[in-house]
Amino acid sequence: MKQVNEVEQRQQHTTTTFVMETTNNGHETMISDQQQLMSHSSATNGSRLSSKTSGLHLSFVGNANESVGSAFCKQCQIGHENCTFHHDLELDHKPPTREALLPDMARSYRLLLGGLGENPDRQGLIKTPERAAKAMLFFTKGYDQSLEDVLNGAVFDEDHDEMVVVKDIEMFSMCEHHLVPFYGKVSIGYLPCNKILGLSKLARIVEIFSRRLQVQERLTKQIAVAVTQAVQPAGVAVVVEGVHMCMVMRGVQKINSKTVTSTMLGVFRDDPKTREEFLNLVNSK
Repeated sequence: MKQVNEVEQRQQHTTTTFVMETTNNGHETMISDQQQLMSHSSATNGSRLSSKTSGLHLSFVGNANESVGSAFCKQCQIGHENCTFHHDLELDHKPPTREALLPDMARSYRLLLGGLGENPDRQGLIKTPERAAKAMLFFTKGYDQSLEDVLNGAVFDEDHDEMVVVKDIEMFSMCEHHLVPFYGKVSIGYLPCNKILGLSKLARIVEIFSRRLQVQERLTKQIAVAVTQAVQPAGVAVVVEGVHMCMVMRGVQKINSKTVTSTMLGVFRDDPKTREEFLNLVNSK
């Protein structure tokens, strides 16, 4: 009876414990002595919830009244997103490098060529699957970049509160609907609040989000939000002008059409005069 009471007391003072179990894909079991005790005692006094994501079996062990929602593994379900649980308990479990994806991608392109009725083994196409895979990784390299990495400390304290505008930043991206390119120019303006951003970093922010599968509307807003996160200005304005090959090469085939999108945050949305000043600067030659 005394031993049972001790186990119950341990459960009351122990937070939710996670147990990693070996599965068919070779993940190692990571269980400490304390976790073994909790796992054993949970058979009578605790609750056990299991879920499988991408072949990894995660077990949540703890008191029935404890919350287990925070243990959800995003990395296993959402590609490149970091998983604190994995990085803490299983350091060898990391997402594959993008270069490691090349063989599978090349095989997929080879199947695609065959599906088109081509001969993947003819001279001009022998190396095409590998070249196409490398090109696609380059077109989508923004998935491996974060705002913190790109800024690299290039945020400076400066007593300046007048508008900063960088316009006609070249942009290349991939339409997520048809996997064909769209390209154009991006103009960014912001009103500093005692902090300014290195000018080249605005172009690099464009690169982060344009080098992904995109739609122009989302791209425009992501750039504006990123500048806001970087320097917390009084306002941010972004205008993107793009030419979409999905409209030029297929569909309506209108070769001279352009798509213009804008996002206005802070004073650029609230103050018509500030917005007008920005648009006049962007449209001036």
